[in-house]
Amino acid sequence: MSNIRQLDPSASPLDYYGYELRRAREAAGLTQRALGSIVFCTGSLVGQIETTLKVPTREFSERVDAALGTDGMFSRLVGLVLRSQLPSWLQPYAEMEARATNIATFQSQVVCGLLQTPEYARAVLETGWVDQLDEQVAARLDRQHILTREKPPRLWVVLDEVVLHRPFGGRAAMRQQLTHLLSFQNRRDVCLQVLPLGVGQHPATAGSFSILRFDSDPDIFFSDNYDKGYMSANPDLVRDCSHRYDHLQAAALSMEDSAALIARVREERYGEQPEPDPSAMA
Repeated sequence: MSNIRQLDPSASPLDYYGYELRRAREAAGLTQRALGSIVFCTGSLVGQIETTLKVPTREFSERVDAALGTDGMFSRLVGLVLRSQLPSWLQPYAEMEARATNIATFQSQVVCGLLQTPEYARAVLETGWVDQLDEQVAARLDRQHILTREKPPRLWVVLDEVVLHRPFGGRAAMRQQLTHLLSFQNRRDVCLQVLPLGVGQHPATAGSFSILRFDSDPDIFFSDNYDKGYMSANPDLVRDCSHRYDHLQAAALSMEDSAALIARVREERYGEQPEPDPSAMA
């Protein structure tokens, strides 16, 4: 039997999604089970999404749009839903990130979220003891959708070399993550450099930060820590941090040398281990 819990569509993006999904399904004359069979999931999952017990994925939303003929409504809405699952202090930044035309980021501890694999993202988020881990991983990965849109932002990333050596998720997850980083080598809109360990003093010892640029809005500086983020359009701060970023780019390896280093670390630290030789153990 369908769950008939009533939702207030104005309560949150997730409530609005569930409310509209039920309305569109019933207008099409479909039960939850029938819709589930069309979009390759269970009727129970449809019911859980309609009642906000589960968060929809982008894939689910695209299939629902095709099944119900809703002209991409749920595919557009799911971005808002997933963004609402991010920590409240991060949501304003994610909204600005989605609008930016240029993103420059320095990361001193982990791979930046826009380039994380699912396994790596899960391992990173686990260390923060987050609630609703599956939803947090889905929300982080959905931010990467901006890199596949028709006009993606120009992304420039500088990673401290220590990021490559810190094993989040184990050897296999790190090998996959470094392989993923290498997959961006031929992307003209994604530039990746590594700040080598041999660089001592550098102008970003205070930690990671990002600078967002827009076509018509002021540039924005952003940094974060455990439970809060700091975002500012103060032109003096943005100018100072942009200057610091220029120095980081100059001190970092070239994009070609950075890719070579990533590949070398991948093989030396996270290379596939050979199967044990039974005869050697006899």
